Amino acid sequence: MAPATGRRGLILTMLRESTSPLGIGDIAARLDVHPNTVRFHLDALAETGQVERVHAAPTGPGRPPLVFRARPGMDLGGPRNYRLLAEILAGNLAAGPDPAARATEAGRAWGGFLVDRPAPSAALSRGEAVRELVRLLDDLGFAPEEQPAGDPRRIGLRHCPFVELVGTQAAVICPLHLGLMRGAMAALGAQVTVDRLVPFAEPDLCLAHLTTADGTR
Repeated sequence: MAPATGRRGLILTMLRESTSPLGIGDIAARLDVHPNTVRFHLDALAETGQVERVHAAPTGPGRPPLVFRARPGMDLGGPRNYRLLAEILAGNLAAGPDPAARATEAGRAWGGFLVDRPAPSAALSRGEAVRELVRLLDDLGFAPEEQPAGDPRRIGLRHCPFVELVGTQAAVICPLHLGLMRGAMAALGAQVTVDRLVPFAEPDLCLAHLTTADGTR
């Protein structure tokens, strides 16, 4: 969500500084603009959750007029910096003992949470389980390719949704991905899992190598 700027930003600031809700006519008079202009901006601000509509205290017969006030709390239109958050968390994970194992375990927990688990009586075939994993990886932005070059023992990953962090935190980011895939396959009750992940097997391709429960590939 982009922060409110221009006339819309002026309206939002006016509502925040006001000690009581304001009506469309009040705002229009202060800004010297047509009420329809104010109504348009207020509707947009209400849709983004930055202002809210309330009814004024009744002053006589009839329905109380509709007025507006800034929604309490942090500005939902402010900037975000999730990359910094990811760097902090990845750096903290990397600084601890055995970071790869911890990252793999964290990924395993989330992989089991993100995948749609089958019914207890359902047993997925190898192909069905792999297709479910591919579907999850696609949803997460990995641009997966099932059976690259006709090889059913591998899944190719053409995109890394955390590629900006790989340069400095590959020691935890790649194991996190591996754990996520393993956790998903375990939650599916599959007789196949991801044995290893080869980051950047090619400049634009990572490879997840599959193995069955008995260790065959």
